[in-house]
Amino acid sequence: MNPTEIILHQKSRLLELAFDDGARYQLPFEFLRVFSPSAEVRGHGPGQEVLQAGKLDVMLTGVEPVGSYAIKLTFDDGHDSGLYTWEYLSELGKYQSGMWHDYLARLEAAGASREP
Repeated sequence: MNPTEIILHQKSRLLELAFDDGARYQLPFEFLRVFSPSAEVRGHGPGQEVLQAGKLDVMLTGVEPVGSYAIKLTFDDGHDSGLYTWEYLSELGKYQSGMWHDYLARLEAAGASREP
């Protein structure tokens, strides 16, 4: 599966993606940041994930293609590692609701906040 459109909506803080299978997703910048595929966020193995807090106002400042399989996103908090493959972006779109629910529960359990 490959993207047919990638649209950056700065005002609404959404990255909109359309795929050649007809799927279309709008992924908030904050969601993309807290679910970055980087080792800094995901760790180097199961159970090593690092909870990302305070990312409510994060902005996406750059979208750069990486070959024909991914994009590299740059955020205004300096985070720019991790490659978002088309497959990973599609998974984020498909499972966004459940992933977000789990993230909010983890934040609450840690006594952390989305507020910077």
